Amino acid sequence: MADGDGFVDLRSDTVTKPTAGMRAAMADAEVGDDVYGEDPLVNALEERVAELFGHEAAVFVPSGTMGNQIGMRLVCQPGQEVLGDAEAHVVTYEMGAAAAVFGLSTRTVVSAGGVLDADQLIEQVRPFGNWHLTPTAAIAVENTHNRAGGLVQPLAQLEKLFAWSRDAGVAVHLDGARIWNAAVASGVPLSTYGRLADTASVCLSKGLGAPVGSVLLSSADRIAEARLWRKRLGGGMRQVGVLAAAGHHALDHHVDRLADDHARARTLAERLGVDPATVHTNMVVLDGVAAPMLTEAARAQGVLVSQVSATKVRLLTHLDVDDAAITRAAEVLAPLL
Repeated sequence: MADGDGFVDLRSDTVTKPTAGMRAAMADAEVGDDVYGEDPLVNALEERVAELFGHEAAVFVPSGTMGNQIGMRLVCQPGQEVLGDAEAHVVTYEMGAAAAVFGLSTRTVVSAGGVLDADQLIEQVRPFGNWHLTPTAAIAVENTHNRAGGLVQPLAQLEKLFAWSRDAGVAVHLDGARIWNAAVASGVPLSTYGRLADTASVCLSKGLGAPVGSVLLSSADRIAEARLWRKRLGGGMRQVGVLAAAGHHALDHHVDRLADDHARARTLAERLGVDPATVHTNMVVLDGVAAPMLTEAARAQGVLVSQVSATKVRLLTHLDVDDAAITRAAEVLAPLL
């Protein structure tokens, strides 16, 4: 389908609008003051998501960026470093928050196409106790990997990294903004992904279609501290059950259907001459193109796409993109390519 302005919007899965069912759930939501811990739907959502991922506790936060940054701060002290991929969302799109807000240093490695290589990261870890070096307190992993085109990280590498981290005293933070897509595409249970991270931030506002919100997961002690950081950062929310209701509706109705987004992304890739085998989830990457020209030409014909660089364009499928929208997008984009 096209949006209200007649556009097929493939810029991101964040552009989804609440469905009629989700809006009804929000309108009927029972609410309370969440800062006082009195919003029943928020409490239930936190318990539900924590159980899904096998963690002790969770806290509802306004955004994935807040979830990621608080999550890293829980396992990394000022003056210590978080190690991650050079294209990771936490270092590319979160406005230097780790340094600006929390005093955390970040250091990155350039991976092969965003694919997690546990040994590559382990080799770069700097130890505690050497006053010449900034110690590595945590490693951040992104799954799926945004700038790698919705890549699902190899389970064996996640397991290897986490097993090593137990003896090394290094924490693992999971940026799971699209972990739901990873689970649906790979068949790996959410609880498996959850047990391979000390802290994890998972979004409800992307492929699941909720208008706002992420959930930060960890131990009960860490989540108690996370609530303090949320309040300090202005994230203490009041009658937020209207948003938690959207999250519950998304978990009830929008997880399994992510497979439809993945299938449509592969169809779109095939129609545009992109190898569908390179499409792990709901993202199609057009590389080696004149991105500014392509973006503007597509917009003029009613298709919105996301320019990643001067030569790269990204297309995302989501619950507001149906088969007819895929056909229309292909008819517009194919001649431009």
